Amino acid sequence: SAGGRPCDAKDFGHGSLVCACSATYCDTLDPVVLPAPGTYVKYESSKAGKRLERSEGSFQHNTEIPGDFHLTLDTAQRYQKVKGFGGSITDAAAINIQSLSKDAQNHLLRSYFSEEGIEYNLVRVPMASTDFSVRLYTYADTEGDFELKHFNLTEEDTRMKV
Repeated sequence: SAGGRPCDAKDFGHGSLVCACSATYCDTLDPVVLPAPGTYVKYESSKAGKRLERSEGSFQHNTEIPGDFHLTLDTAQRYQKVKGFGGSITDAAAINIQSLSKDAQNHLLRSYFSEEGIEYNLVRVPMASTDFSVRLYTYADTEGDFELKHFNLTEEDTRMKV
């Protein structure tokens, strides 16, 4: 692979930079390569303009570090399993995505879900309205309808989320 495309940094005057993504250009990341045993990869972002900047290092065993920092890794004990990473597609997110041109939508979604992006693999879709909706709605508005005979999806679901 040719590597990542650099950030098109924009300053909107609030003390930090953002990467602009449009219908014609969007930055990408270098392909993820697993580090060699005994080493690690660190990705760093900052207000000053670093965007997932990659650096590598080596683990030091039994090294005295000045200060209060101490990290112990017990690779024999697994506490939990990470299924993946992702975000939420709320009504507000869907409205904003749909307001973009098709090419800009493609760039945006690729920046989240593709190998040249941050590789999200999970999405949470809220049920009914949230505080990020333009109106309040539910799926079962008929009082006493315990068999959900009047259950229905709304336009927000069928047009934006399903």
